[in-house]
Amino acid sequence: MEFGTVLTAMVTPFDTEGNIDFAVTTLVIEDLLANGTEGIVVAGTTGESPTLSDEEKLALFKHVIGVVNKRVPVIAGTGNNNTAASITLTKEAEALGADAIMLVTPYYNRPDQQGLYMHFSTIAETTTLPVMLYNIPGRSVVNMDAETTIRLSKIDNIVSVKEASGDLDQVSTIIEHTADDFSVYSGDDSTTLPILAIGGNGVVSVASHVIGNEMSDIVRLYTAGQNKEAAAMHRKVLPVIKGLFKQPSPAPVKAALQLKGIDVGHVRLPLVDLSTEEREALKDLLRY
Repeated sequence: MEFGTVLTAMVTPFDTEGNIDFAVTTLVIEDLLANGTEGIVVAGTTGESPTLSDEEKLALFKHVIGVVNKRVPVIAGTGNNNTAASITLTKEAEALGADAIMLVTPYYNRPDQQGLYMHFSTIAETTTLPVMLYNIPGRSVVNMDAETTIRLSKIDNIVSVKEASGDLDQVSTIIEHTADDFSVYSGDDSTTLPILAIGGNGVVSVASHVIGNEMSDIVRLYTAGQNKEAAAMHRKVLPVIKGLFKQPSPAPVKAALQLKGIDVGHVRLPLVDLSTEEREALKDLLRY
């Protein structure tokens, strides 16, 4: 299926008691859809998935699917480092009406390439949903080699990869050796334009919470052949992107949303909110 070009890895809003705030979640969704988002990833890294229980994830999936109401694809983050648990959550997300699932490379247990292949292929076999792979070695400590991604792409319902390795050579190899309908997304806002330039499809963005139209402009301008203009926009928003990752994500983007007037609450421990000084520095950046 077509996921779009600018997808947002959505934050999970919490209320003052630390529970999911579904009313604010609705506000976030509507704001994203009004500002360039063409698909929403729920309970990914930015959604603080390691601190969400399965019950919370399912309640979040159900709510987002209902609010979005087929306007854009909803991609449920059902992957973790436990294959059997990922299968259970994937089946439940499918039953709730998710349009696709995203599966992260298993963290902490550090499988080799064959283990990665078996993990993803085993989960994919249990669902009819399209699967987006998510390679993020900076958080999972394992890098999924291009060859493993290419091999997985031959499985019918594994249709996409979010590449947050920062390795453009690896991304180039994946694009070159997968079918044209296998989509490759940047997993880092700052590599959106470089990955487009080597044949990628777009970005799964964090920055789109606050600069969604600008991220869309980068893609639109590049696709229209206006390379200089796309590069200028990339350079313009790069300081904002860097500021949104200066502290562990999603603390900065949650602060940015609060500055924008959408109170998404605190981050859950072990993450901490920005200090007053960090928040002021971010506020200055958002005046670009």
